[in-house]
Amino acid sequence: MAKAKTQYSCTECGASSPKWQGQCPGCGQWNTLVEAVIETAQPAGRNFAALGGADGVQLLAGIRPREEPRQPTGVEEFDRVLGGGLVAGGVVLIGGDPGIGKSTLLLQALARLAQTNQNVLYVSGEESGEQVALRARRLQLDVGSMQLLAEINLEKILATLVKLRPAVAVIDSIQTVWSDAMQSAPGSVAQVRECAAQLTRFAKQSGTCVILVGHVTKEGSLAGPRVLEHMVDTVLYFEGDTHSSFRLVRAVKNRFGAVNELGVFAMTEKGLRGVANPSALFLSQHSLDVAGSCVLCTQEGTRPLLVEIQALVDGSQMPNPRRLTVGLEQNRLAMLLAVLHRHGGIVCADQDVFVNAVGGVKIAEPAADLAVLLAIVSSLRNKPLPGKLVVFGEVGLAGEIRPAPRGQERLKEAAKLGFSHAIVPKANAPRQALKGIEVIALDRIEQAIEQMRAW
Repeated sequence: MAKAKTQYSCTECGASSPKWQGQCPGCGQWNTLVEAVIETAQPAGRNFAALGGADGVQLLAGIRPREEPRQPTGVEEFDRVLGGGLVAGGVVLIGGDPGIGKSTLLLQALARLAQTNQNVLYVSGEESGEQVALRARRLQLDVGSMQLLAEINLEKILATLVKLRPAVAVIDSIQTVWSDAMQSAPGSVAQVRECAAQLTRFAKQSGTCVILVGHVTKEGSLAGPRVLEHMVDTVLYFEGDTHSSFRLVRAVKNRFGAVNELGVFAMTEKGLRGVANPSALFLSQHSLDVAGSCVLCTQEGTRPLLVEIQALVDGSQMPNPRRLTVGLEQNRLAMLLAVLHRHGGIVCADQDVFVNAVGGVKIAEPAADLAVLLAIVSSLRNKPLPGKLVVFGEVGLAGEIRPAPRGQERLKEAAKLGFSHAIVPKANAPRQALKGIEVIALDRIEQAIEQMRAW
């Protein structure tokens, strides 16, 4: 029997190389080339005219799209991240660190769907049926009509799905599934790509919603080829420290809902429980006003969240002062310090600057710029900001304060939580005064620093 030919494929960009290299020739990442079997291609010279040609072409104006009904899972925060619930024929990929709660959340969701007489199937490739049953008993779930299959062979899984035709099927996890058609080992790039493609094809043809659980790398991204995220309809990431009781689920891709939506959970003895007021998690309860603390109103998908930004500015004992951030972009901090020096006249060149977003949340939007700068100035001068102050706004390189999207929703959320003052960009100033909150609209960083001196 002839030896199967192999090549090395990059797990990040999919580029291939005939031999192993430490660095990928396509994207430049290190240690991402893994061995995969070369699959035989279709013979050339096929008669494409016999395949039907343009028989399936339609006029776009003549297509009448229908609204896809949502199937709520019964877990409100999970439904929020999904965009309202599961969609028939949709494929969801969810990833996170080991032990963070992926299997727990999906087991809870399937148990609640089974209680509504939905035909659901849980395919366990990492745990035996007894282990899953023990988890369900520990979580005190009613799994009377829920079906379980402990199998990792793709062909057997597809045969079971075709026979049962479940409304929702969970594959835990895609890295353990292998196909007879591939000669490579389970978890390899070729196996993961082929198994995911087969399950996605089945979901689109049958209308079954398939949820795939994926492993993550040490950097926190989904393991396997990057094309895996392009195959599916929705990609969800678990965030948060496994040592903390709080978990965040973020949607980074969603063809049926808002992108960057955030669901907040608390890990309890009975599983994951949705948090009704997540802003309370990210706000510290100080008995007195402290320097270096500023409350930011950020937008996560369709939900405004209040997050405390903490800054610590201290004299540096090193030739190169440190610039460290947790939950924020470090390169943006260096840019903001340069703007603060040039347009605000405040020098931090000889100071170590540390910035932290409380609660483990990751903030990517530039509307956090103004809150970060005010927290830095407050720490440098050792002067606390007012306790009921909320801030948002993007800071440009020219020192201007640029508007943030959905400013009215942010202000209403702050007023609802009892904040009495707000510093916002001038373009976000409300046309009518909001009840219970005084809005200070500014358009320059110098004005914000002057406002701090007035306090």
